[in-house]
Formats: sequence, C-alpha cells, structure tokens
Amino acid sequence: MKGYLWGGASVLLVTMAQLLMKWGMVQIPWFSLPDINILFVQNHLSALTAVFFGLCGYALSMACWFFALRVLPLNRAYTLLSLSYALVYIAAVTLPWFNESISLTKTLGGMLILTGVWVIHSKPAKNPH
Repeated sequence: MKGYLWGGASVLLVTMAQLLMKWGMVQIPWFSLPDINILFVQNHLSALTAVFFGLCGYALSMACWFFALRVLPLNRAYTLLSLSYALVYIAAVTLPWFNESISLTKTLGGMLILTGVWVIHSKPAKNPH
C-alpha cells in the first residue's frame, strides 16, 4: 500500500507541475536571454513563480517516484504514471484559465488509459518470495 501512496503522490505532483508550467509559460511573452532583467522579472513574477513551482513539483514527484519504485513491481508502478495524462486532460478542459477544447476522441483516449490502469491493477500482485 505504501508504494501506491508514493506512486499516487508522484502522479499528483507531476500533474500539478504540468498545469503550473503551462499556465506560467502562457503568461510570459517570447524573450531572449538579454531581455531578462529586474523589470522583466517584476512584470512576470506570478508566471515565473508558477513555472518555478512547477519545476519543484517535478523534483518532488521524482523523489516520490524513487520511493514507489523501491516497493512496487516496475510493471505496476510504471502504469501509474499514465494516470497523469488523464488528470492533466481533465484539468485542462475543466479549468477555465486553460481554455482547452474537449473532444470525444480525447475523452475516449483518457477513459482507455484509466481503464488500462484499472485492469492492470485489478488483480493482486503475486509476491515473488
């Protein structure tokens, strides 16, 4: 059970990271390195903060993932990562600031992912010991 908690935390953190980075990057105009100065940072502080926390979310997700891999068989652990695809899609189409379109094919794809994860995890793992 502990491995699933670590895996779930990893999935939630990577989902949050994707959403924060997407929101932040949309708010920041195209720029080159010479454009970065204190005024640029001040004008885009909330967006840069979102991107920073997105990157931190990735790092924390990786740490959780390491702990999940210590406990779960790889063939079960790795499928958990695909849950983030479905979660990001759901958030992107339901949260108004992302303004992403919903479609039948994308929704069916997300449902197939969720069904696949459920099928893989519906039978208890065999203990190799």
